[in-house]
Amino acid sequence: MKKSIALIYGGNSEEAGISIQSGKNVSGCICREKYDVYEVLLRGVNWRVLNPDGDAVGEDLARKCLENPPEVGVEVDKTDFSFVYGGKKVKLDMAFIMIHGTPGENGLLQGYLEMMGVPYNTCSAYVSAITFDKHSCKRFIEHAGVKMAKDVFLRRGTGYSVEEIVGQLGLPVFVKPTNGGSSFGITKVKSVEQLAPAIELAFREYDSVIIEESITGRELTNGIYPDGDELVRLPVTEIVTSREFFDYEAKYLGESQEICPAQIPDELTARIQDTTEKIYRYMGCSGLVRMDYIVSGDDIYFLETNTVPGMTAMSLVPAQVRAAGISMSEFFNTLIDNIR
Repeated sequence: MKKSIALIYGGNSEEAGISIQSGKNVSGCICREKYDVYEVLLRGVNWRVLNPDGDAVGEDLARKCLENPPEVGVEVDKTDFSFVYGGKKVKLDMAFIMIHGTPGENGLLQGYLEMMGVPYNTCSAYVSAITFDKHSCKRFIEHAGVKMAKDVFLRRGTGYSVEEIVGQLGLPVFVKPTNGGSSFGITKVKSVEQLAPAIELAFREYDSVIIEESITGRELTNGIYPDGDELVRLPVTEIVTSREFFDYEAKYLGESQEICPAQIPDELTARIQDTTEKIYRYMGCSGLVRMDYIVSGDDIYFLETNTVPGMTAMSLVPAQVRAAGISMSEFFNTLIDNIR
């Protein structure tokens, strides 16, 4: 008997539209001979199974439901993670989370699924919460011997001196809300006068801010995922953009070039993959994870961890999978087979 998968996309962040694109790409790659796939659009308290009959859902319909949830499909019964259709109750056996941002990447959805005893594809609620917060993630892994940019942490309501921050970190610096994705609220600051407005902009996104020294170098990223007892280390990608950093426009609007495999020495590729595996194991990650870095000289500086990487046609991990010679259907089947 086939198992039922709840492919969950949407969410409550500014990345909800991208999440739908990722979800639709995943939907087209899962083997229907092995699994019944039910596409669940999550938006606030509305968790709608858009295809209770099991048929595929058009992206346009999903987007319309995101903006103004109509009476399409059926609502998920959150008391036992099931739904009723045609007089039959369908229990959802597992979840494949494709929500970028809250609640799919910060541990909230994982916490619910853990309470329900439903297995899913990402890191645990605990690890997801840590990795999603930039400050917490850096503090957690700094004891693992991984290089990171120097930083200053601010909580809303805490006084600060821009002169002291610049004296400690120099210029330029990056100002970021600690909790969020896709570079919303991030500013590259080049002068003392720009720092306070950048901090206030970041505070509009979240109630804590991290200010990091700018490391000049090449931006590289690397995915990793489990296959049984082994970890599959994907090729490294270099990101080249004319923008100040890899922001939303560079990620999703084509204003960057992603080179995969990165044109770097084999020794550097191996060191980046070793660092990715080291962080993955140290943090207790599970499922697919992508790590981002800046390489300056011989040094590899950790930037952040992505526990629900993008899966659109333009996304980084699918390109790494293709470069590794792995079919997308084989890749997703492996991810699902390794759900525990």
